[in-house]
Amino acid sequence: MSDLDDLRRTLPMVGAEPSILDDTSIAHVVAHGHHILSRRTVPGVRVELEETPDAIIGKLIVEAGAQIAQPIHMCFGLAHPTGIQQITIDVQICEGAQARVLSHCLFPLAQAAEHRMQAMMEIGPGASLTYTEGHYHGPHGGMRVLPHATIKIGKGARYFSDFSLLSGSVGTLDIDYLVEVEADGLAELSAKIFAHKTDHITLKEAVMLRGERSRSLIKTRVVLEDQAQADIVGITEAYAKGARGHVDCMEIVQGQAHASAIPIVRVFHPEAKVTHEAAIGSVDKKELETLMARGLSPEQAVEMIVSGILR
Repeated sequence: MSDLDDLRRTLPMVGAEPSILDDTSIAHVVAHGHHILSRRTVPGVRVELEETPDAIIGKLIVEAGAQIAQPIHMCFGLAHPTGIQQITIDVQICEGAQARVLSHCLFPLAQAAEHRMQAMMEIGPGASLTYTEGHYHGPHGGMRVLPHATIKIGKGARYFSDFSLLSGSVGTLDIDYLVEVEADGLAELSAKIFAHKTDHITLKEAVMLRGERSRSLIKTRVVLEDQAQADIVGITEAYAKGARGHVDCMEIVQGQAHASAIPIVRVFHPEAKVTHEAAIGSVDKKELETLMARGLSPEQAVEMIVSGILR
């Protein structure tokens, strides 16, 4: 079986059907390590990626005014226990364009591997990008996963991101996002993570509200069990009149896991406002008892509560 077949077979673990790669109306790129295995473009989308010995480097461009009906699928991964993957990519959503990007990161057998993503995203004036990144890891852990990105949101543009890691053991996950928002722009960042064993999660998301009436939301949900650790930092700074931001972080710890959450808010204009809330705790006892009274075992009740938090 080829590496492409292995990655195709894993796509359902992140909610995608393998048949999307056969659909001529859907743009996609599939890469294993530093090799591009498959790619397709559609009108309005340019996928300009090149293989090098050390990385896959290039651009994804959605042309000005283009309205891309189907999501663009980017499938990156490793089908073997070891390996390194470095992706360096510029994503450009030009003025007035709209697109959705689904990034599937697949590492079903990884035990001592590394995945690095260095991205620069530019959302042009009046444009919109919905970026969804789903990770699937096998049970072994031992990976280093480092998605780092700088996102610039133009005047009146909109950016929505949703990161999820809900199954398997990752090892080390280090997310670092910096978002800059111009006037009337909107940024909404959501992350849902379920960490197990000795996973170590570091998540830093920083939003700079530079323009008037710019808005943002950082929403993080993390559940930890076994000996997992998480250090979560959500930063929002507001610099202009009418800017509004909110940071919302919730972490649930079980077993010997431990977590920290640090919301940092700064305001540099008298007519700007940023709020925050953070909570760390165990599964709610009253909710647990209610579910058990309805016939669920303790394990089933905890699973249902955790599923609700990460939904």
